[in-house]
Amino acid sequence: MNRMSRWVVPLLFAASTQAVAQDRILPDFTRLVEDQGAAVVNISTTQAARRPAALPQVPGIEDEEMLEFFRRFIPRQPRQGPGQGQGPGARPESRSLGSGFIISADGYILTNAHVVESADEINVRLTDKREFKAKVIGADKRTDLAVIRIEAASLPVVRFGDANKLKVGEWVVAIGSPFGFDNSVTAGIVSAKGRSLPQENFVPFIQTDVAINPGNSGGPLFNMRGEVVGINSQIYSRTGGFMGLSFAIPIDVALDVQRQLREKGRVSRGRIGVVIQEVTRDIATSFGLDRARGALVNSVEKGSPADKGGVEASDIITKFDGKTVEGSSDLPRIVGSTKPGSKVDLEVLRKGAARTVSVVVGELQEERLAMRDAPKGERKPVEVAANRLGLVVNELTPEQKKDLKLSSGLVVTDVRQDARAELRRGDILLTLVHKGQHNELKSVDQFNKLLAGLDKNAVITLHVRRGEQTAFVTVTGLADKG
Repeated sequence: MNRMSRWVVPLLFAASTQAVAQDRILPDFTRLVEDQGAAVVNISTTQAARRPAALPQVPGIEDEEMLEFFRRFIPRQPRQGPGQGQGPGARPESRSLGSGFIISADGYILTNAHVVESADEINVRLTDKREFKAKVIGADKRTDLAVIRIEAASLPVVRFGDANKLKVGEWVVAIGSPFGFDNSVTAGIVSAKGRSLPQENFVPFIQTDVAINPGNSGGPLFNMRGEVVGINSQIYSRTGGFMGLSFAIPIDVALDVQRQLREKGRVSRGRIGVVIQEVTRDIATSFGLDRARGALVNSVEKGSPADKGGVEASDIITKFDGKTVEGSSDLPRIVGSTKPGSKVDLEVLRKGAARTVSVVVGELQEERLAMRDAPKGERKPVEVAANRLGLVVNELTPEQKKDLKLSSGLVVTDVRQDARAELRRGDILLTLVHKGQHNELKSVDQFNKLLAGLDKNAVITLHVRRGEQTAFVTVTGLADKG
């Protein structure tokens, strides 16, 4: 062997080894696309233009810039209707583009509800260029899912995977029609699981960094085994285009919804009749908990399943029907997926002690959202001196107690500039919680004495009623004693 061959052989071997190593690291999506791409469809809809559409509003986000962050991504372009000119009598229409995937050989297709919402006509195009008119079998706005059907047979169908087995960091692939480009393939990894988005109480979203753009709505998210594990539904964006944050509905949620839509045309969800909020670290401290966990009940609807079962305001629900409630966002999903009429056990922490209560789950009829409006026609009682919270409070009059149906409580009549709590005039203070001790507020003197006995750095929680709603408000730190 000459001197040159001594160098070439090792170099070739090294290059070959490097290629093999890279092949092992970088995934190959070609087989997945060949096997599953034909089951992904392009969906276009037309709708007679009724009025200009505003940007989607996101409840709970007030910043105008933030309003565009969480938005469903579906392009709409105004156009003239067939045979219509620009003159009088022209009927302008809007056209929308989205994606979907075939779940049964006889033409059932799963997509997003917002893709087909208010559509006058739905057109489905397959990868073999065949086109069909589709009809809506059912849609569920709460999960943004819809089932449509075309009249066809022997269609290619997707395979379903288990979204619960997805791991953060795992490769995933999206196939859809961004901007109308049929069967576009993008790939990335699972960034997080169980994400909660504003006003999306019933979906534990899968977050990915897969490139998703307008037109991908309703398309499938595949794992590397070619199984559908999610439905691409939303993006986080300042521009309306992809910025590295995409969200998909887990396929197990979608399959349960589509089953109910096909069987009954609607989705049945459980409810127990409580208004809840997150247990923050400060609330956990004031309640005497070892860590922040569970869902804090700030009010119980009178006559509701929770009321009949003995659930009380200030209870912290830690388990529902054997399922752990780690955070407040977990409870609506768990309750919503429970069959109405089921009798279930709840594990709650009540004034530091664990106990079990049983409730018969009701059926959700409408969404109930906490309002933050001050009570109308509020009276202005005689003022008293401000306390260590920077609040001026007074006791409720007998008439106020009767009107509010309360046996006790203090009304906030003024909020000073140095106030420690985010309260407003007209708020009713019901309870003060500190280190697990729940003190019902009955008089100004009692309230001020409770505050006077606390350390400057104490963490307390106030149970506050505002209008018809209640909430727990945490206060960290008090003014120096006078």
